[in-house]
Amino acid sequence: MATVFTKIAKGEIPSYKVAENDDFYAFLDINPMAVGHTLVIPKHTEKDYIFDLDERTYSGLMKFAAEVARALRQAVPCKRIGVAVLGMEVPHTHIHLVPLQSEADMDFRKEKLKLDEKTFAETARRISEVYESQHKQ
Repeated sequence: MATVFTKIAKGEIPSYKVAENDDFYAFLDINPMAVGHTLVIPKHTEKDYIFDLDERTYSGLMKFAAEVARALRQAVPCKRIGVAVLGMEVPHTHIHLVPLQSEADMDFRKEKLKLDEKTFAETARRISEVYESQHKQ
């Protein structure tokens, strides 16, 4: 049975997409710790644990996440982008990219933000535009 993230990448469940290529997909977390909190996933494998990914997928995922993080940092004012791989809530490898003003912003135990649809859509659009402008051939 496909994971919720596979269904998101296939467009079966709506998401606020920020970037995509043939192998990977990035979208806003709907329970964010900060505006712009993004999840990055492999599209063609549902491995639960990042270190069970084959070398090509693992390397590609990390490269794609770095590209998305650069766009995110330009689109959402922050001091840096925090990176976490927890993977406990959805059995599909995913990387959290979180805009940070301080280390406290990366505390997964704190209450999540409640954002409206307009904020999600606008944030996704800004990140996507930066990402696309960085990847024009």
